[in-house]
Amino acid sequence: MAKVLMKGNEAMGKAAIEAGCRCFFGYPITPQNELPEYMSKELPKVNGVFIQAESEVSAINMVYGASGAGARVMTSSSSPGIALKQEGISYMAGSELPAVIIDVMRGGPGLGGIQPSQADYFMLTRGGGNGDYRNIVLSPGNIQEAVDMVMEGFDLADLYRMPVMIAADGIIGQMMEPVEFNYKSKYKLEDKTWATVGTKEKREPNIINSLYLNPNILYEHNINLEKKYTEITEKHQDAELYKTDDASLVIVSYGTMSRVCKSVVDVMRENGMKVGLLRPKTLWPFPTKYFESLNAKAFVSVEMSLGQMVEDVRLTVNGKVPVHFYGKPGGLIPTIEEVEVALNKIYGGLA
Repeated sequence: MAKVLMKGNEAMGKAAIEAGCRCFFGYPITPQNELPEYMSKELPKVNGVFIQAESEVSAINMVYGASGAGARVMTSSSSPGIALKQEGISYMAGSELPAVIIDVMRGGPGLGGIQPSQADYFMLTRGGGNGDYRNIVLSPGNIQEAVDMVMEGFDLADLYRMPVMIAADGIIGQMMEPVEFNYKSKYKLEDKTWATVGTKEKREPNIINSLYLNPNILYEHNINLEKKYTEITEKHQDAELYKTDDASLVIVSYGTMSRVCKSVVDVMRENGMKVGLLRPKTLWPFPTKYFESLNAKAFVSVEMSLGQMVEDVRLTVNGKVPVHFYGKPGGLIPTIEEVEVALNKIYGGLA
């Protein structure tokens, strides 16, 4: 298939439709507005449903209903909007309902600004709503990866009956790159026999619910969810390793920031310094297995935030070597030169 030049937000919308998404419910917010705009034009062409809800809270509950009826459904927003959806996402996790939810991250806290950021890491990887639950969180580093992750996200959501989040910073949503669309599921997906599609067949009605008033039943439900999360942690960690074989200092970075860091690695390598990059593609499960083969003397988490992923890096490294942090909040993107200066200081202190 020939590649086409598309903006990230629109490419993710097309990827969803190619993967069988036929329902989208959302509410406008920058910098993801092109995504629902695209869905509003393109979904009716494939007999799909687009609704601009009256609020983010309404949108996520529409997603809950459509998913419960067995539809492939998606919503998207930017940081404050995703925050408003958290109660509904918790309900979906508790009810074991699949959906793809795209967060095109902007600066915060609060309304913040419309510039790109990575300050939603805690909200996305720690659940965000109430209760013991997890969401699969995929983080693209370019537009083609965003397309591929949206497509696979629908399959993973159906396979494990849970929400899948796409953590795309504002640049991923707004930039343009050539992409191709080739959806082919690599998972064996079962029919949605649990969906609320009526009882024309001779069976008991399906009930979708996250309320368990008997604490023993709720306990068992949580244990079953945890077994699912353990399986996902074992099977679905993913990351890119770049020039890490002999690296003394390894940068850990994701999304757009990782593209800057890849250039930093190249510059520092030219100056004789053994620096590499570990780029998480799955933020949850965090790719801890990819750290095991590394012999770095130190790690540095570089983020478009005041430091959130760095906590997972420290948990993974577990005190074996130092873990440093460099980043900027509020929509400012560290430059190659700024990161290089910070890393030079760290590299100079390596034993």
